[in-house]
Amino acid sequence: MTAEDIEKENAAIAKAYKELLKVSYTTLSKEDKHLIRRAFEVALDGHKDQRRKSGEAYIFHPIAVAKIVAQEIGLDATSIAAALLHDVVEDSPDYEIKDIEKEFGKTIAKIVDGLTKISSLSKEKDMDVSLQAENFRKMLLTLNDDVRVIIIKIADRLHNMQTMDSMRPDKQDKIASETLYIYAPLAHRIGLYTIKTQLEDLSLKYTEPDVYNDILNKIKESKEQQDLYIEQFSDVVKKALDKEHFEYTIKGRPKSIFSIRKKMLNQGVSFDEVYDKFAIRIIYKSDIANEKFLAWKIYSIVTDHFRPNPLRLRDWITSPKTTGYEALHITVMGPKGRWVEVQVRSERMNEIAEKGYAAHYKYKQDGEKEDSLENWINKLQEALESTESNAVDFVEQFKLNLYSQEIYVFTPKGDLKSLPKGATSLDFAFNIHTEVGMKTRGAKVNGKLVPLSHELQTGDQVEILTSESAKPNPNWLEYATTARARGKIKSALKEDRKIIGEEGKEILRRKLKQLKINLDEKTVNELVNYFKLKTSLDLFYRVGIGFIDNAMLKNFASSRSNALMSFIKNKISRKAPPSKEQLEKNEVTSNYDLLVFGKDEEKLDYKLANCCNPIPGDKVFGFLTVSEGIKVHKKNCPNALSLQSNYAYRIMTAKWVDSTQREFSAKIALTGIDHIGLVNEITTIVSENMHVNMKSLSFESNDGLFSGKISVVVKNNTIIKKLLDKLKKINGIDKVTRV
Repeated sequence: MTAEDIEKENAAIAKAYKELLKVSYTTLSKEDKHLIRRAFEVALDGHKDQRRKSGEAYIFHPIAVAKIVAQEIGLDATSIAAALLHDVVEDSPDYEIKDIEKEFGKTIAKIVDGLTKISSLSKEKDMDVSLQAENFRKMLLTLNDDVRVIIIKIADRLHNMQTMDSMRPDKQDKIASETLYIYAPLAHRIGLYTIKTQLEDLSLKYTEPDVYNDILNKIKESKEQQDLYIEQFSDVVKKALDKEHFEYTIKGRPKSIFSIRKKMLNQGVSFDEVYDKFAIRIIYKSDIANEKFLAWKIYSIVTDHFRPNPLRLRDWITSPKTTGYEALHITVMGPKGRWVEVQVRSERMNEIAEKGYAAHYKYKQDGEKEDSLENWINKLQEALESTESNAVDFVEQFKLNLYSQEIYVFTPKGDLKSLPKGATSLDFAFNIHTEVGMKTRGAKVNGKLVPLSHELQTGDQVEILTSESAKPNPNWLEYATTARARGKIKSALKEDRKIIGEEGKEILRRKLKQLKINLDEKTVNELVNYFKLKTSLDLFYRVGIGFIDNAMLKNFASSRSNALMSFIKNKISRKAPPSKEQLEKNEVTSNYDLLVFGKDEEKLDYKLANCCNPIPGDKVFGFLTVSEGIKVHKKNCPNALSLQSNYAYRIMTAKWVDSTQREFSAKIALTGIDHIGLVNEITTIVSENMHVNMKSLSFESNDGLFSGKISVVVKNNTIIKKLLDKLKKINGIDKVTRV
């Protein structure tokens, strides 16, 4: 670079820095400006020899990120300084975290440290999905330290997305997909709606450039027409509002390219058929006391002139979203028979919608109750504490909670609780308290008993019935939808399995002793290999539930005594034995080896579809074809949407299960001589049997003889045999058979 170029660049850097101070949303004091200046000088020094892929000086990037933090998100001087320093420790050998702490104090050092950790995570090459998910989990865990870490990271990601043109296409694709996967949902959840929209649009630009450009061009072409329509609509509203002496502004806001694309896909329509491509926003001046009254007054003025769609009224003023978003959304029939969305917000509400987190604190009154954003961060930390061992599941669950719409339900005392849309009565129980969730026996919604899988609707009043003897079972995972409930249920089931495993270990020790075999590490290893399991807990658990019985253990003993045969077998199979670390893993693994259909989990003949090739463990559904029986498709198969919408009546629920941990239904028929207390004796034996769950019961007595049928759910045949033997011993019973 020539001296002239360097001079030009330095002038551009100085100009960018001055602009940063000028555009800050919060008013900066003299001390604030001094802090930002020091951070700028350290960043300038730390990045002095660095250039971006585009060739420009690297310092422009931290300045741009700080500008997004200052102007678009509106955070304070501490955050602006941290944004300027966000890459210094990672990129410069001259600076370490302790230097930042010494110069700028603990808070900024902590934020920079959090950002450095996240950054070093995403630098690893060619990560597989699970590793990527693990990194996201670690990133989300930094929320426990300071939410500003994530907010600055989102700003950093936004600037990277805006300046990605000079990158390799594969890199662009990876970063854009990652943005859609986690950063856009996070921005949405923190209430940074404008940034979320930009992130989604930019991601679409790189993941589907043709689609993006096509929609962009069509928006440009129809802009003139659209502006004219907005003007026509606004004129009517303006006249009416002026009559009532409102102070307001009306804006026509086009919907984002990403949301138009989403509508086109969901509704299966072309660009021209998407009606609400824009929204009208009315922003009015008001003091806090009159805000709600004025919002509804504007609603009545708008609906006096345009017919509203009652199904599309959204009142987020009475019940704000958990992100703090407040507004009144109405959809009305505008001129030329077109639906128009009208958003009514006060200036304060508008600021919260645009700035999210920062505006919250500007308007938060002293001594005010904990606000919903802090509430959300607390909930988030609970979700992050989940012991979910699989990071991919963890991130998937987390995303579900990020993007979910909300419903509002009431406790029996009338307290309002917000839950994600689709939440069940079991989710509500865990939302109240983990202990309530764990002891749930049933639920009443609006005074009526409902199953735990009952989906709640806004306005429901929910009462949870508890019992000391109730405890989670594997079916609960089918009923629960929220990350919190699922995490707690999984932990409880894990504990349960460990207890059964410990009992199983003792049973195994006794049974092997009878077969003159010692239970030591070598034997455990052989047994795990013999039964094709993965961990020692797998073995003990299956003995505990009775799946591995005496006959199986005798077969093992005889194969073991025939040492020559087992040596040859091992040579032929050449399967490496599980490692010590794998063996001692403290979890029961699932080997998905069986596909079951329908509510009753029946075994049926099926074929796997070629379009998506599902593998054991995938989420799937069955489709009843005309000539080829049941075809099994993945839930996210490209053909799934059209099959489910056009042939809903031919869809069957299906899932992969582990046959060794599966529960079976069995019917038992009994006959004998009737006497007082007989039914009581029968039910006592069934309920005392540890792994038996009674589903239905019917008895008939005729001239001193009785016949009865019991429907039970058991884990395996051994348990049924034991139960039949016990029932036969009851006085007066003549015959017990399995139907």
